[in-house]
Amino acid sequence: MTQIFSPVADTWLRLFLLGSAAVLVGGTVGIIGFARSAYITSTEVRPAQPVPFSHRHHAGELGIDCRYCHSGVETGPQAGLPPTETCMTCHSEIWTNSTMLAPVRQSLASNTPIQWTRVAKLPDYVFFRHDVHIAKGVGCVSCHGRIDKMALTYRENSFTMDFCLDCHRDPVPQLRPQDRIADMTWKPSADARAAGAAIAAHEGVRLGELTHCYVCHR
Repeated sequence: MTQIFSPVADTWLRLFLLGSAAVLVGGTVGIIGFARSAYITSTEVRPAQPVPFSHRHHAGELGIDCRYCHSGVETGPQAGLPPTETCMTCHSEIWTNSTMLAPVRQSLASNTPIQWTRVAKLPDYVFFRHDVHIAKGVGCVSCHGRIDKMALTYRENSFTMDFCLDCHRDPVPQLRPQDRIADMTWKPSADARAAGAAIAAHEGVRLGELTHCYVCHR
């Protein structure tokens, strides 16, 4: 009887199947890793801005509250960017001839807003409101990280669906008192879960509904 396959054919078949599985698994892992990389999520990227504004100096060293510049964060869906008049509240008195601040002075003189490059942004298909999160006890640092330490602003968190869902599944440990919303150095008590649960109950956080699709996609 003639043998159709050589004695090593079975070995080659096994190697082929093993190699195919390795390529499939490796390719899948690679695609997922690339999708979550800083290149795609834009984390750690410091985009060029018209003025090299330093949160580390203003929020960290000077202790300016986030809400002084981002005045819409408690009242609307967007935190908002400060109008030039807000900048000039201080800079009409200090650093008045700074070359670095020339775009600010020009903006005021021409009554034209400064065209900042957005750092924190979500896709258009995501429904998000700053005021709701602030009202329920989510602090600035939970999403934006220690922005008070950033010399140039960058996105610390990826703002992927996973990032949002991780909090929505169990927001209780993230919640803080209203008077600590913008406090970057605040630490919860020893029993953060009990304290957060009390805040969630007081603010009416509907814990069982936060992962429903319609919460973020409308």
